[in-house]
Amino acid sequence: MSASPATLGHRRALRFWGWGYADEVLDADEETRLADLVSLLGGGSPVAAPTLADFTLPAPRITPPASLQDICSASLYDRLSHALGKSLADSLRLLHRTVPAVPDQVVFPHDETQLEAVLDWANSVRAAVIPFGGGTSVCGGVEADIRGDYDGVLSVDLQYMNRVLDIDRSSRAALIEGGALGPELEAALKPAGLTLRHFPQSFQFSTLGGWIATRAGGHYATQYTHIDDFVENLRMLTPRGVLETRRLPGSGAGPSPDRMLIGSEGTLGFITRAWMRVQDRPRYRASASVRFPDMAQATRAVRAVSQAALFPSNCRLLDPAEALLNGVGDGTTALLVLAFESADHPLDAWLARALELMADHGGRWDAEAAQRSLRGQDDSAGAEHRQGAAGTWRDQFLRAPYYRNYLTPRGVMADTFETAITWDRFDAFYTGVRAALERAIREATGADGLLSCRFTHVYPDGPAPYFTFYARGTDQGDMQAMLDRWRHIKRAANAAVTGLGGTVTHHHAVGRDHRPAGYDEQVPALFREAFAGARAVLDPQGMMNPGVLVDTPSRGAVAGGVLGN
Repeated sequence: MSASPATLGHRRALRFWGWGYADEVLDADEETRLADLVSLLGGGSPVAAPTLADFTLPAPRITPPASLQDICSASLYDRLSHALGKSLADSLRLLHRTVPAVPDQVVFPHDETQLEAVLDWANSVRAAVIPFGGGTSVCGGVEADIRGDYDGVLSVDLQYMNRVLDIDRSSRAALIEGGALGPELEAALKPAGLTLRHFPQSFQFSTLGGWIATRAGGHYATQYTHIDDFVENLRMLTPRGVLETRRLPGSGAGPSPDRMLIGSEGTLGFITRAWMRVQDRPRYRASASVRFPDMAQATRAVRAVSQAALFPSNCRLLDPAEALLNGVGDGTTALLVLAFESADHPLDAWLARALELMADHGGRWDAEAAQRSLRGQDDSAGAEHRQGAAGTWRDQFLRAPYYRNYLTPRGVMADTFETAITWDRFDAFYTGVRAALERAIREATGADGLLSCRFTHVYPDGPAPYFTFYARGTDQGDMQAMLDRWRHIKRAANAAVTGLGGTVTHHHAVGRDHRPAGYDEQVPALFREAFAGARAVLDPQGMMNPGVLVDTPSRGAVAGGVLGN
């Protein structure tokens, strides 16, 4: 196998210090809007984007055996692009030209046989092993700064294990390898008229194995909210061997092994393939954008819809600030982006009943636009569901991760955190989290920031609020000072959501960033001890992604990642 000077991978080169492909840029309108935000928050002149030449890496501590040399890389690009994920903290460290640690080798196995050989090699040289899918972690889930007494670190990239291996049309299921990116698996399913219909914001750059390992949230705002809902069986290669569950539509045979593997975040082994429940591609779509005079009325309307068994595919509630920041409001009203879809039937009755519930709680909408949506609900008739405020918000949602590439070098922090809470506690939770974050931003920066919230998913018993904040990081180009400010705000966010009864993460995973003041406080100590016991069986040497979810005492205690620094 011949390698390019930069990488052994076969995919288009990514921007190693930020989001997206290396050759992608913002358009002029986007830059103009972001420049206004920088001016509002007091940012400064941009720090120059880093180049590979800015970094001098330590020599690899371990050398692959001859049998694995063709799939191992110690190139500058590969080591840097696998050292960190895509969080704000990750970008800040790369803009500062300071990386805590890089993998000694990046490995690109093509099949399970090679992957098993990699695990054997790692065990023989006392190396930590970090599973790497698309590298889109925003919580320290793939970084090489693992601490402990390891003699090396391997980042194992599964991009060559990316095929759809089989399709069972009668059961509507597909066998897919763990390294498949979202667009790759959807392209393979499309000729069969099928779709996994799981579209996280990172869809273009993240993998099936990564979604399963982190319990990722996807397209559906109700009913099918997490990747968990689509997993029919799993195959995982652990340091002890293969663990494969039985393929069944459901089972009551004791505790579910699938459920232990889903959300394990690379600490037990590699998810090499899975049978996934897929769906017929939607044919009918209908939508409406509903405005409310305040967040309280909007929240009651969303609760009514979530408890009415209508199961909208989209039920994104934007508070007034979120609507304003996304260009779909003036900051005085909350906006609900409501949508339904089906592969089987028209949606007139579903949308009509949902709008009745909206009216009961003070909602107002463009009746003609809703009717146009219904007239165009069959895909053959057009795409009315992508027009108006709903279409504008959707475009902003997909582009938002790219905006950090502009804002961060100019000293503006833009970050998010998500959680979930029951309806009876939401009002106090929303008020309390906002107050805690506003206070933390002032403490860290000496100035007010911008804070907004939307619902990404809703359940009959509560919503999943997703908070976004913008704040001045520095006007002097000091990325380290900006990182310190971010750490202060991040700690406050973790403490606020867990202290007020929510979860430290609804779908972004735990990683290293959510363990302190978050996961370790939220999850009962006895359960964490039980999970550590299961890990000790599957990974006796503690080589798999140390510091994520559990420490590895036999290889040196982990201090808790970047927030523990």
